[in-house]
Amino acid sequence: MRKLWAALAATTTIFCLPLASPALGHEGNPDFRSEIEAVRPDVPGVSFEVLNYDADIELVAEDGHEVLVYGYEGEPYARVLRDGTVQKNRRSPATYQNTDRYAEAPVPESADPDAPPAWETIDRSGAFRWHDHRSHYMAKGTPPQVSDESKRTKVFDYEVPLRIDGREGAIEGTLFWVGPSDTSKTPFLIAGAAVVLLGGAAVAIARRRRRDGDGEDQPAKEAW
Repeated sequence: MRKLWAALAATTTIFCLPLASPALGHEGNPDFRSEIEAVRPDVPGVSFEVLNYDADIELVAEDGHEVLVYGYEGEPYARVLRDGTVQKNRRSPATYQNTDRYAEAPVPESADPDAPPAWETIDRSGAFRWHDHRSHYMAKGTPPQVSDESKRTKVFDYEVPLRIDGREGAIEGTLFWVGPSDTSKTPFLIAGAAVVLLGGAAVAIARRRRRDGDGEDQPAKEAW
């Protein structure tokens, strides 16, 4: 029994420790949700998804489709070719800006949005994932649109221009503030752990009592 109660105390202590704040950077900010509302043109076999709250956009294009994503100055930034080849333009400033959440990474002089693209093949899977500054909040702290941090609040609408199978279009999305997401879960985690461990202790006590009872002297049965 001492071991069971010690285990309960240790586990409860672990669950009571402060939860670590999720790392930001390209891990995304859990206080926000970036949501894609529509894609123009809507082409079967070409899909987009936001990953890690507001961190990245993932493009998946089936064979036979070609998709071009434009950078921040209207230059070709990245593309998926019809055979699934994925390429980035080394002369697009976005290639370097997108490596940092707040676009603070250095951009080399060779990056020129007006220059012809210098395509570099990075994959052949038909899938491309990138960090796009148009789809997240570029400042630290709480947006001015948020008057109550406990309420879901629209921050802004955004567009990421692109071309699908030769047709110009865009990803249309909305960024929302949702507030801290981990504070309400802690009590439930603690309670759940306590219920499981206390239940295990009760079962162990019942089994021990039955075992002790089996070992007591029983009245001798009369032989006939």
